Amino acid sequence: MEERLLKRKEVPTEQTWDLTLLYKSEEELQADRKKARELAKQIRRFKGKLVTAEKINSCLTLLEQLYILQDHLGNYYSLAMEVDHTDPRLTEQYNLLENEFTAMNASIQFVDDEIARADEAVLREAREAEERQAGYLDEVLRFKPHMLSPETEKALASLGQTLHEGYETYLAAKHADMKFGSFTAEGVKYPLGYSLFEDDYEYDARTPVRRAAFRAFSKKLREYENVTATAYNQCVREEKTMAELRGFGSVFDSLLFSDDVPRELYDRQIDLIMTRLAPHMQKYAKLLQRLHGLDRMTYADLKLPVDPDYSPAVTIEQAREYCVKGLAVLGPDYVKMVEEAFDNRWFDYANNEGKCTGGFCASPYRKNSFILLSFNGRMSDVFTMAHELGHAGHFRACSEAQSYFDNNASGYFVESPSTMNELLLAHYLLKTNEDPRFRRWVLSNMVGNTYYHNFVTHLLEAAYQREVYKIIDKGGSVTADTLSRIFKKTLKKFWGDAVVLTRGAELTWMRQPHYYMGLYSYTYSAGLTIATEAAKRIEREGQPAVEDWKRGLAMGSKLKPLQFALNAGVDISTDAPLLDTIETIGGYIDEICALSEKL
Repeated sequence: MEERLLKRKEVPTEQTWDLTLLYKSEEELQADRKKARELAKQIRRFKGKLVTAEKINSCLTLLEQLYILQDHLGNYYSLAMEVDHTDPRLTEQYNLLENEFTAMNASIQFVDDEIARADEAVLREAREAEERQAGYLDEVLRFKPHMLSPETEKALASLGQTLHEGYETYLAAKHADMKFGSFTAEGVKYPLGYSLFEDDYEYDARTPVRRAAFRAFSKKLREYENVTATAYNQCVREEKTMAELRGFGSVFDSLLFSDDVPRELYDRQIDLIMTRLAPHMQKYAKLLQRLHGLDRMTYADLKLPVDPDYSPAVTIEQAREYCVKGLAVLGPDYVKMVEEAFDNRWFDYANNEGKCTGGFCASPYRKNSFILLSFNGRMSDVFTMAHELGHAGHFRACSEAQSYFDNNASGYFVESPSTMNELLLAHYLLKTNEDPRFRRWVLSNMVGNTYYHNFVTHLLEAAYQREVYKIIDKGGSVTADTLSRIFKKTLKKFWGDAVVLTRGAELTWMRQPHYYMGLYSYTYSAGLTIATEAAKRIEREGQPAVEDWKRGLAMGSKLKPLQFALNAGVDISTDAPLLDTIETIGGYIDEICALSEKL
């Protein structure tokens, strides 16, 4: 009998997250929508009046309340949709809410413009009177040189949802339209889907199954390459247009502005990893080929475990124990949060049709987090859990300590808490067992999951993306053929002759939603660089380093990237931390090779 993916309604409740933690009833949900409309109406009464500190602070108090409601409502509808893109009702509900918010936000667009034009003495008075709004005022003033006329800003706000339709098209093609069916390997039929391939078959030690899955997956992707390229081209062209309208020197300057990151930090992250890490990873690829006795090392083989016979299945209860004990160094309050996540169904483990791929953590302000993944019983799933719990812990600390306006964090270090948790988990595992085979298994999980995911997968995306934006910055556009050519060239530069780029490797540009999120891909390696160096400090110094780390997490957007890193004991104004992290990865690979020789 052929296996198949479950429909969402067939998934056991215990494998799903509990959205009633956010809204217990439809009545409660609609009450908040009504409150949001009323708050927007009250804010509109301030139009033309934001000339005193008292009026500005009164308006911003209401604005913060509105943003919190929009945060809760937006998360509720988007989370319901993300686990089942095949249900048109969920997509329609989400789109209706987005339409309502777009109109609402356009009607209050005047707030930023009037604040930016206010007298500096008035703004200083407002900052001193209400500290929780100071960050918002500072950001408005920082953005002031890039503001357009009030009429233009309102028009752009009205077009908010329309301007992001490229991403919506991508999601619809990926999760709703692509029907993978099944594939056959060695006479056996296997079901195929996005998450099944990326979370299961890519790691499968059976070469015929793994490679057949890759061929079938790539064949399906190719059927949608032109619509996906069109959606992406629309996205990057819109970003270029906005950069020009707002007077930025380039699309790179525009996209890096929100994270307050200079261009040299972005370029350094890509350039050094592409040149310095590549030889280490090529060595790792050749080791995998030798250990698995492969005729050749192909792109479809790169996710193979070093020791598949020493990769026992992990239950969710075991995963819980690993996370609780591995993250215990962060203190009892953190452990309590981890236990709460497992007890109260923050996780969505299911693998069903139409579910978003990969993993993410959504953290509505001052509510619990919601963590999406597809649990396949591998140690890699445990690392994903620890990773997403890192985001949950970060934003719980932020929301408890900061106003909504300061609850965010620069994208440059937003992946630091998540990757830090992966390292803490690995360090804990290494201390529990001195057996060489066990040590190799843990080290290979670090290299093959934590560092591969953040320093290879996402970094290669970032390197490819930079080449795309260079074309766009010169006024060009991109097609499916262009994107495939760029991605293949990027892969070839990194992997050299160590990996055969089989047909389909070039289509990797179709697989990630990160491309529709500005320059987000490069931040994974940036965050892990900070986490690697800070984790070493925790190993050396213990509690003082932990307290510094947790204090930084609670500061939210009040800390800029350089400040956040320095607070953790890492100076990213130089390339030393990145170079040391690359050598650390190389050291792990050398040790895996040495242990493999002994074993």
